Amino acid sequence: MTLLLISFIAGILTVLAPCVLPLLPIIIGGSVQGGRKRNPYIITASLAVAIVLFTLLLKFSTVFINIPQSVWSLISGIIIIIFGLISVFPKLWENINVKLGLSNRSDALLADSAKVKGHGSDILMGMSLGPVFSSCSPTYFLILATVLPRSFAAGLVYLIAYAIGLSLMLLLVSLFGQRFIQGARFAADPRGWFKRGLGVLFILVGILILTGKDKDLQTYLVQKGYYPTSALETSLLTRAQPMNQSDMPETGSETPTTEAGSMAYMNKPFPRYREITDPAGYVNTDPLTIGGLVGKKVILVDFMTYSCINCIRTFPYLNAWYDKYKDQGLEIVGIHTPEFAFERKIENVQKEMARYGIKFPVVLDNEYGTWNAYGNNYWPRKYLIDLDGYIVYDHIGEGGYDETEKKIQELLMEKAEREKRPMAIIPTGLVDTTSTYPGQGISPETYFGAARNETLSNGTANVQGVQQLEAPNAPKLNRLYLAGAWNFHPEYTETEAAGGRVIYRYQANNIFFVGSAASPIKMIVRRDGKALDPAQAGADVQFANGESYIMVQAERLYHLLKDGTETGAHTLELTIEKAGLKAYTFTFG
Repeated sequence: MTLLLISFIAGILTVLAPCVLPLLPIIIGGSVQGGRKRNPYIITASLAVAIVLFTLLLKFSTVFINIPQSVWSLISGIIIIIFGLISVFPKLWENINVKLGLSNRSDALLADSAKVKGHGSDILMGMSLGPVFSSCSPTYFLILATVLPRSFAAGLVYLIAYAIGLSLMLLLVSLFGQRFIQGARFAADPRGWFKRGLGVLFILVGILILTGKDKDLQTYLVQKGYYPTSALETSLLTRAQPMNQSDMPETGSETPTTEAGSMAYMNKPFPRYREITDPAGYVNTDPLTIGGLVGKKVILVDFMTYSCINCIRTFPYLNAWYDKYKDQGLEIVGIHTPEFAFERKIENVQKEMARYGIKFPVVLDNEYGTWNAYGNNYWPRKYLIDLDGYIVYDHIGEGGYDETEKKIQELLMEKAEREKRPMAIIPTGLVDTTSTYPGQGISPETYFGAARNETLSNGTANVQGVQQLEAPNAPKLNRLYLAGAWNFHPEYTETEAAGGRVIYRYQANNIFFVGSAASPIKMIVRRDGKALDPAQAGADVQFANGESYIMVQAERLYHLLKDGTETGAHTLELTIEKAGLKAYTFTFG
């Protein structure tokens, strides 16, 4: 069973989920207003388009990344309330039309739409639900978090299939409601109690959306177990691709190095290089191509993303190799393929590359074009390309530094020999850097966003919306606990009020946190209930009034804690002093 079919089935099953509750009164009520047979078709089709459009604009792209979700809730809520007021007070609306001149023949089209007699109002009604739609579907999250970043075309097709499945079921519901109402005499009067009742219902739904209480209702129902189709959907996904880890982007700790012959996906012992594909920008370099370097340079292609701690740990080696071998014919090309939406913004990447002292060229791979061309699934991953353009070596994850450097030296010696230069000019020693972190037996990377927060243990995982959570008495190892009001989005969760807390019992030497805020927010850091000692403090920690804390604003990775060589289990507690902090991930080392 393909993901395309599962996406369609997931859309159908979503009609039974709590996240559809705010949609149902508008879909059904709008379909029976005005007495037109086409109402249900137009409203549900508009909703399908809105779901796809606003998923791409608000949850995948960076187009509106700086606009809070509350703005879209405000717009949607106001539109729906206006429709409700028109139904409750039709005479008042007609008087407004007359005073504004909308009753003139030349303005007939606008007046018809405004009085809910034209199709424009049906389209607006359906579209208004797009910005506030939050799916509970595991398949929707899978498409958003893992398919769209790797292949926009495939993700778009799956998303459309999901929207079609959902809209078809909503269409059936609204057609049934329309047929039932058309046979009822009490609904015939356009100014009767029934139409006014629908208007009141619209107003109530609009108020719920404006205040965010629609999300609270959804979350409450999910927590009470009212989501009968979630297990079925998860089962379908598991059977279709046993969570197919090979198809999902991963961050890699130390992984065995492989010769290029192990790259079975290319079916060649020495596959040819793949060109940079669909670059979104050049971070610190003029435009360049791999093909333009072949025959002139030994090329190391490194896939990275700046908030990935596994990538950051390799940066000192990459910088050292670049300084050591660039004059001997080595070129390193960084391919920055984003994991989170904020990593698509070139100004963020430029700032972080400068922060880590990256001197070699870095290319922005926002559409995963180069990532897919190489068949890659990991951050970081390195490919070595010889003078003839063949990939003769690749390495997944951290580690293997000595072996990688020896391979670089081997290829540079081959280059010197071809150019009839003395091979003695190629350095033979190995780079020695201590800027790495031991990684054995450490806690795993932990995600806060609803798309991948399976470790959340005192709330409902994989569900968007606000949850009010309480801190546990005895946190378990490697489980995420939150306290206070948190608003869950696919990629991150955000504090809704001051005093939100994060509790995590970990086993690691170092802890890193990816977060951001619109303005600086203080986050107090405690280990086992106490402020950190200066010797334990990560690079971003500050001290004042007996507290250890960090100031979170820029969208980046923050170093919270370093425990030296100690790897025993400890409890980390973070206290956030304001609403508006976005938490993305914990990574450990």
